[in-house]
Amino acid sequence: MIYGAECWPAKKKHTNKINVAEMRMLRWMCGYTRKDRIRNEYIRKKVGVAPIEDKLRESRLRWFRHLNRRPIEAPVRKIELLDFAHVQRGRGRPKKTWQETIRSDLSYLNLDKNLVTNRAQWK
Repeated sequence: MIYGAECWPAKKKHTNKINVAEMRMLRWMCGYTRKDRIRNEYIRKKVGVAPIEDKLRESRLRWFRHLNRRPIEAPVRKIELLDFAHVQRGRGRPKKTWQETIRSDLSYLNLDKNLVTNRAQWK
């Protein structure tokens, strides 16, 4: 369900939809329905599953570490250096970028971007 999630900047809307789908599956596994009115926390504890937001964050940061260990000449790293300032956009709020998502993930976990090279501290 979250295959490839490390590459896209998940908005709150996307995370909520994935969370709803996951809870439906967990309820189905336990044999509960919404009519039973059992809290999500109880079902998660019973099944022993971490919240989907944590798994999404974990996969994004794993991919981030993988990218930053690559040489700067690698095609994947060259995308970071592209400048989209000259691209004309429409009106409204700017789109959420992957780098903004990574920045918020790092600040949520109180990690530094420079810890990528130090495997012991990163984990």
